[in-house]
Amino acid sequence: MDKTPFAISLAPGSSTADKTGTWRTERATYVTSMPPCSNGCPAGEDVRGWLKHAETEESYEDAWRQIMIANPFPAVMGRICYHPCETACNRGVLDESVGINSVERFLGDEAIRQGWQLPKPAPTGQRVLVVGSGPSGLSAAYQLALLGHSVTVKEAASEPGGMMHYGIPSYRLPRAVLDAEIDRILTLGVEIELDSPVDDLAALMQAEHYDAAFVAVGAQIGKRAYIPAGSTSHVLDAVSLLHSVADEQPPLVGRRVAIYGGGNTAIDAARSAKRLGAAEAVVVYRRTRNRMPASDSEVHEAEEEGIAFRWLSTIDHVDADEVTLERMELDADGFPQPTGTFETLTADSVVLALGQDTDLSLLDGMHDVDVTDGVVRVDEIGMTGRSGVFAGGDMVPGERSATVAIGHGRRAARAVDTWLAGQVAEPQASGPLADFASLNTWYFEDAPRTHRSRLEAVRRSSTFDEVVVGLDAETAQYESRRCMSCGSCFSCDNCFAMCPDNAIVQLGMPGEPYAIDLDYCKGCGLCATECPSGAIAMVPEEI
Repeated sequence: MDKTPFAISLAPGSSTADKTGTWRTERATYVTSMPPCSNGCPAGEDVRGWLKHAETEESYEDAWRQIMIANPFPAVMGRICYHPCETACNRGVLDESVGINSVERFLGDEAIRQGWQLPKPAPTGQRVLVVGSGPSGLSAAYQLALLGHSVTVKEAASEPGGMMHYGIPSYRLPRAVLDAEIDRILTLGVEIELDSPVDDLAALMQAEHYDAAFVAVGAQIGKRAYIPAGSTSHVLDAVSLLHSVADEQPPLVGRRVAIYGGGNTAIDAARSAKRLGAAEAVVVYRRTRNRMPASDSEVHEAEEEGIAFRWLSTIDHVDADEVTLERMELDADGFPQPTGTFETLTADSVVLALGQDTDLSLLDGMHDVDVTDGVVRVDEIGMTGRSGVFAGGDMVPGERSATVAIGHGRRAARAVDTWLAGQVAEPQASGPLADFASLNTWYFEDAPRTHRSRLEAVRRSSTFDEVVVGLDAETAQYESRRCMSCGSCFSCDNCFAMCPDNAIVQLGMPGEPYAIDLDYCKGCGLCATECPSGAIAMVPEEI
């Protein structure tokens, strides 16, 4: 009796060439696609990869090291990143997105607790200057040090960290956490020279013999707006306020404070004013809440702490103890227009949070560097018009956030390394995206998301202690296991179990769990249909 599986042959004695018959027009193949979480991460983390490691305690360090390939600040970014990865997460369509940011914080904190470090590479003998020790500058310094280059960071302030130190209050980012992750970068041999402003980049590079430079001075100058104010009025900018708080020399803001602006800096200023003793802190914003650029979570926490909001309002005049507001209305295009209706708001001081500018005077001697509209123009790899001079962070066009800045630093470090080798850096292309439609979510269990808890509003609004509480080990593992491994095989055995023709072969090898025996596969597509993660594709048969 012929025991050959049906898909192999149409008749006994058929040749090997037509074992699958003549009807197969497609064949199954294993693929690895870009998950939307990684695609949405400006820092370039392999989120899917490190979440897999984070499922068990034995692999925590592997998960942390996977993050550290792209981002040297997991404990910091686990607190301050606005997690676009979670916005993109396919699980959010099914129920709620995976708590990626909270797991990242857990791993970052675990690394600090355990004292995990990175090995120092062999030196290349080449020297690179980094100007600015914010997230972009330190990211570049870290990546360059891992590549073996000698890196010196020049920082104008007396403490490293840039806006992570001076712009983000400690109730969101404890200084001990930031310092621990900066210290880890220093152990790689990176040198930071504090209180060392750079006035002329070209002259400095020549005088100190640097082979290349990455400039990331950040936007630390508060924008001013012309607002009529009386001689006795108290008006200050949010950047200066937060900087003073970080230096433990906070200004006197009074009991009633008005904050003018709608971004995260405005929310930080308002919440800080409360902690400095203000009984009332009111955010004045000229649009509505749904058009406010500040993070929803930050706004929600501010409301819990008693911060008030005046929507559709703009400041017309500031006097000693009150502010005159003009009511606004949105036109058909969503732009605020004045109404001619005024009201007063009692306020001892006014804090302007209207955005930040960057001091680019250090580039004045480089006429081949294009500075337009207050930002430096760079190419797709981050290089300016001056060969060997790269730039990133807030001083280049694009979104301003710490995560974006970290991505700029990583990209520039790779480009600097390539340039120093006399080669041409090419932008990295991403593969096809694993969208929700490619998944078979029937196979995933219901698993409601676990959210991080916060201290009680009454308690937290009187102190700069950290507000958000991290996950414990059990919850961090649970959140990691909610990941659906979009676009990547996770060895579930569904294809092996479902194939009607025994065409799936179990290899049991790391990273290569299965193979498809094309002598048996008849191209029915059942394996691709039943794959939970969309890791099998049907491709046209080769003729």
